[in-house]
Amino acid sequence: MRCTTRFILLPLLLLQAASAGTPLSHWPPAAVPDTSQVYTYRQPSQSGTGKVYMSREISGVMNHRSAAWLERPARQAEEQPDLLIKNLPLEPTDVVADIGAGIGFLTFRISPLVPLGKCLAVDIQPEMLAVISQRIEEEGIQNVVPVLGSIIDPNLPEAGVDLVLMVDAYHEFSHPREMMEAIVMALKPGGMVVLVEFRGEDPNVRRYPLHKMTEAQARREMAAVGLRWHETRDILPQQHFMIFVRP
Repeated sequence: MRCTTRFILLPLLLLQAASAGTPLSHWPPAAVPDTSQVYTYRQPSQSGTGKVYMSREISGVMNHRSAAWLERPARQAEEQPDLLIKNLPLEPTDVVADIGAGIGFLTFRISPLVPLGKCLAVDIQPEMLAVISQRIEEEGIQNVVPVLGSIIDPNLPEAGVDLVLMVDAYHEFSHPREMMEAIVMALKPGGMVVLVEFRGEDPNVRRYPLHKMTEAQARREMAAVGLRWHETRDILPQQHFMIFVRP
């Protein structure tokens, strides 16, 4: 019943968030550097931006007005998030960063698994983080920290994170090279990135092409920032579950 109620109330909470000043852990946004040598541009395709990185067109971003879709009842059957969480290589003391946390759908499922650590809920939209902050206050959750990132930097502590999780978010990064370089800096040596994306190789996965990624493309882009592919687990019905390690 609680999940159903939250699904109904989300539009109201997001409307309140747009006008409310919610305390967030963040730094001033950084200037966007000149990366013309990294990106190229073309006519945008459907749901795309026209900006191309390593032969992949970057998709458009889902904004906070569509956030209720993240807690749709069908998500359990379509994506099996509980199975995803179960497969995260976590220790009770870990610091985990949920990048593109949205309204905390996964954040609040991870936090009980790191009772002596933290779960950093990172998003670039204050409206999303305001919903997370409200839930933290209502439920007295101690180990979830909202973090306001920018389009080039998740604003995480240097060498302070054990595991970074990105679920159906990376393909929307407008500056993937800068974001991933900043994420690598935030990882402890031996820290891991878990990248979950809808399978681009599978025509049966019914998503816009730009909202999917092939494993080969993901591995190329992670290697470009120095991450080493560790394994890909074939556990989810529609998504790749890929683990990368900072050497």
